[in-house]
Amino acid sequence: MSSTTLEIIQGLAQAAANAYDGAHDERFSLNGQVRKVGLRREEGCPIMDKRVNDGFSVKFYGNCMVINYQSDERLKDVADPKYDQEIERMLNEVKKFLQKEYKAITGNSVTLKKKGESQILVQSTSNVRTFVQAYQHYTISGIKGEEPYEPSVKDITRKFLEQHSTKRPQNDTRKKG
Repeated sequence: MSSTTLEIIQGLAQAAANAYDGAHDERFSLNGQVRKVGLRREEGCPIMDKRVNDGFSVKFYGNCMVINYQSDERLKDVADPKYDQEIERMLNEVKKFLQKEYKAITGNSVTLKKKGESQILVQSTSNVRTFVQAYQHYTISGIKGEEPYEPSVKDITRKFLEQHSTKRPQNDTRKKG
């Protein structure tokens, strides 16, 4: 059974929406079904334990999807040489959750193929805390289409220069010459 592009995107968007904060706890989920994404905010008791602020979002363009992951981290955790592997593991956990939740919602499966390297940005917010943003692009199976056209700087500059005209505008009241 073939799905349309809109159905695939709606299914993936609904799968991402089902990962709201509290969906991992039976007490807070809408239908009583527990949904664990693999985020660190799901660990421990939300009242007694120190909360970790992390989450993700998705964006769609052409036949691709971008998973954005963000987290507040301690500076000593970021200093670990294998920290980038931990962030890539977290992006992979989110991808697996989206595929599993998509299958539960639509009854069909979707394949997300990694496209390029993941990008990780770490910014210091204080001497103790940092803010981490990471994103990874994926190609969505089942959506036919070309990669979106991204004009180069050369094309944009050429188009701008082609707009040049020696003709004076109507509201120009200066003397000629």
